[in-house]
Amino acid sequence: MLRYLLRRLNLFLATSLIMIGVLFYATGLFPVERTFALTGIHSPSASQLLQIEQDYKLDSNKPMQFIAYLQQRLGGNLGVSVTSHQSVAVELSTVLPASFELAFMAAVIAIGLGVPLGVLASQSQHKLTQNTIMAITLTGYSVPVFWLGLYLSLWFGVDLGWLPISGQLNLLYEIKPVTGFMLVDILLSDSQYRIPAFKDALLHIILPATTLAVLPFTVVVRSTRSAMMNVMNQTFIRAAEARGMHTNTIILRHALPNALIPVLKHLGLMLGSFASYAIVVEVIFSWPGVGSWLVSGIYQRDYTVIQGGILAVALLIIFLSILIEVLHTVFNPLSRKDLYASS
Repeated sequence: MLRYLLRRLNLFLATSLIMIGVLFYATGLFPVERTFALTGIHSPSASQLLQIEQDYKLDSNKPMQFIAYLQQRLGGNLGVSVTSHQSVAVELSTVLPASFELAFMAAVIAIGLGVPLGVLASQSQHKLTQNTIMAITLTGYSVPVFWLGLYLSLWFGVDLGWLPISGQLNLLYEIKPVTGFMLVDILLSDSQYRIPAFKDALLHIILPATTLAVLPFTVVVRSTRSAMMNVMNQTFIRAAEARGMHTNTIILRHALPNALIPVLKHLGLMLGSFASYAIVVEVIFSWPGVGSWLVSGIYQRDYTVIQGGILAVALLIIFLSILIEVLHTVFNPLSRKDLYASS
C-alpha cells in the first residue's frame, strides 16, 4: 500500500510539474513585458527590476528560468494584482472558501437526491418510474448550465421573487470573516442578527448550488442505477435474499455501500467539467469565488491573477482526482486485491 501511495504522489508531482511548465510557457506569450507578466508591477524601479531579474533568473537560460518560476510560484509568490495592487496569494485565499462552500453545497444536493433516485430507478418495477427518472437525468445532462442559471434566476428571483440572484449575503448584515466560509462565519459571529443572516445566506446559496448540482446529480443517478443493478445480481445478495432478509435491509447494508464505490470513481472523472461549470455559475450569480475572480482578471488583462487562478484550479483538480482514486482503491476490495497482487 505504501508503494502505491508513493506512486500516486509521484504522479501528482509529475502532473503538477507539467501543468506549471505549460503555464510558464504561456506566460512568455503574453503581449506585455515579461517582468510585468511575472510580477504584475507595471513600472518597476531600478531596484525592483534588479530583484525581479534575480528572483526569476531572467538573465539565465530557459531551464533555469523555469526552475526559478517554479520556486517562486510554489513558494507562494504569485505576484501582485494589476487592478487591486494587492498580493494575488492573499486575494486567492479570500475567494477560495466561497468556491469550496458552493461546491460542497452542490455536492450535498447532488448526492442527497441522486443516490435515492438512482436506487429507486434500479429497483422500481414500473417502467414509467424508471423512464421518468432517466429522462430527467438525460435532460439535466443536456441543458447548458448558463441557460439553466439564467432561467432559474429569472423564474425564482425576478418573476416569483422567492430567492436572491447574486452575492453571498445581503449588504445589511456585517459579518466579520473568520474562516472565510460565510455560513460558518455567521454561526461563529456574536451578532444579534446571526439567525436572520444565516437564513439569508442559505437563500443566497440555493440557486447557484442547485444550478451547479445538476451535472453531478445526473452522473450520480445514472452511475448509482447501473451499479445497483450490477450489485443486486451478485452471489452474496442472492444469499442474503435466501436467508429471508428484508429487501430494504439488503439494499442499505449490503448493496448500496458496494454500489457507491463506482459512483465515487465517476465523480472523480468529472472534476474537470465540474470546475468549468462552477466558473460559469459563479459569473452568472456574482458569487465571490475563484471562478468570478478569474474571469474578472481575464477581462481586465490581469496576468498575475490569470496565472494564480489557473494554477490554483488545476492543482486542486489534480489533487482531488488522485485523492478520489486512492479512496476508490482503499474502499474497493477488488482494487485492493489487484494492488497487493501487483506489489
